[in-house]
Amino acid sequence: MWAAAIVAYLFLYLPLAIVVAYSFNDSRLNAEWVGFTFDWYRKLAQNEEMITAAVNSLAIALAASVVSTALGTMAGVAMHRYRLRLLPVLVLTPIAIPEILMGVALLIFFVMLNFTLGLVSVAIAHIAFCIGFVAIVVRARLAGMDESLVEAARDCGATPWQAFRRVTLPLIMPGVIAGALMAFTLSIDDFVITFFTAGAGTVTLPLQIYSMIKIAVTPEVNAVSTLLMLLTLVLIVVAARLSPSLLRTESD
Repeated sequence: MWAAAIVAYLFLYLPLAIVVAYSFNDSRLNAEWVGFTFDWYRKLAQNEEMITAAVNSLAIALAASVVSTALGTMAGVAMHRYRLRLLPVLVLTPIAIPEILMGVALLIFFVMLNFTLGLVSVAIAHIAFCIGFVAIVVRARLAGMDESLVEAARDCGATPWQAFRRVTLPLIMPGVIAGALMAFTLSIDDFVITFFTAGAGTVTLPLQIYSMIKIAVTPEVNAVSTLLMLLTLVLIVVAARLSPSLLRTESD
């Protein structure tokens, strides 16, 4: 059993370790290890196309995470309180359908509206599929909340909005932040939906990496992949620390 587990983990993580290691290789070829260097990271910092792509990805991820967190929080609260059968289907369907199908559907939708493809269309597409993930996290946090606190606030004269702002929102805030971090991570990593909705001339970090590896997997590709991997891991760890299940375990 342990041997099978070790083989499975090596299969999953060894390719990632090789990418990280060869980002410090003092050779343009990934065939052999020549020596240790930071040159590829220095060249990456001077690559204007890569910097533009990174700025575009960060702007889209920031906008998508802010808007999807607001809408996803409202959807999570609505699913928890009102038990509407159709609402979970509407909110969670974008999570279940394949990304390529969603990308094609959004492309057709934007074309039908004569909407110019670019950063805005990518941000709208990312918001559409991030809302469901935020709603799931917020709903899970609400499931562990003591509703008597809200009822006590209402008995003391608080309006529904005041009870939500002063009682519910602070209690579910860890879930809201975790959902926002998850949305940011999903947005900045996304390639398939971005590929269909970006249009010509709009480049994000995943699209830039894809255009580079069509020629060859250079050490610069390894370097930017390592940085993207590091950013994703940090956000996932922070989101996991703020996840409702973990907080509930600690409180117990």
